[in-house]
Amino acid sequence: MATGREIAQLCGVSVATVSRVFNQPETVNEDTRERVLRVARELGYQPNESARALSTKQSTMIGLVWDTDHRRPGWRHPYLQDLLIGLKSALSAHGYHLLMLATSGDAREVGASLADPVGYVNMTRRHHLGGLVLIDSGSDAEAFEAFAQSGVPCVALDVAVDGPKATYVTSDNAGGARMATGHLAGLGHTRIATITGPPGNQPSQARVSGYRAALQDAGLPWRDEYVVAGDFYRASGTAAMKRLLALDEPPTAVFAASDEMAVGAVLAARAAGLRVPHDLALVGFDDIEIAALVEPALTTVAQDKPGFGVAAAKAIMAMVTGAGREEPVVLPTKLVVRDSCGS
Repeated sequence: MATGREIAQLCGVSVATVSRVFNQPETVNEDTRERVLRVARELGYQPNESARALSTKQSTMIGLVWDTDHRRPGWRHPYLQDLLIGLKSALSAHGYHLLMLATSGDAREVGASLADPVGYVNMTRRHHLGGLVLIDSGSDAEAFEAFAQSGVPCVALDVAVDGPKATYVTSDNAGGARMATGHLAGLGHTRIATITGPPGNQPSQARVSGYRAALQDAGLPWRDEYVVAGDFYRASGTAAMKRLLALDEPPTAVFAASDEMAVGAVLAARAAGLRVPHDLALVGFDDIEIAALVEPALTTVAQDKPGFGVAAAKAIMAMVTGAGREEPVVLPTKLVVRDSCGS
């Protein structure tokens, strides 16, 4: 690949002029600028992003902080994959790039972990990153708050943070759960259980609140044995459904806080000889691709995955470019009725 020095020699200009063409084009006369750009295109020259950020004090690189050690299946969740694709697309449309900063569980590998967010903040400054996008992995609220107070522009996904250059994007998790549970109550079910996400996860907590609100709306009692924790993944849905079916008075309907867990619940019900939705009604959350493909097709609460990316990209760029801090964004959810609840 050609270097800036080679471009300068071929064009008969200084290396500094080549740098200004890419970093401060308005300071170079038009003829010289066009000549440098033409030669750069012919040779496939690309300016060094780190050097460019250092010289212009601006960066098109945004760091993604996500603790994904071997004990956390993070990347495997289809909803999170869709969310990241939307975020990357939204940033790319504005000329920004996403750089993964997650660890694999050993902080010594990169000198930073969510237990020590200062390491990430120092890494951000060392690599001249414009800002950070933070993804919750279950119990990182304290670390995220430290990020928010660091002064580095950051946007958290599904974690409510507050700081001078920090904001967040989330879904109406409580409202979506309330719709899902209310739908089951509207079908005549009075024994409605829920399979929750991890206890320390903010969306999980909000979905439990929505479930509770829907029970109150329908005049139904809260039953502790009908609330079983999962982790948003399929195996935990299967295990939780087995626990619910083993009760002396098992539920006739279940709201699962993710589609993956709902699919796991369907498998457990079938293994117990039950038919969905004839013997057991199920509603999930997320509306991932598999929700419409399983049998029966899954009634679920849809999140605005592309909207997540657009809102997060808009918020981080506003702070990076100095336009100001965006207010937190709560995206609407909607109920998608299919076959698994028998309506």
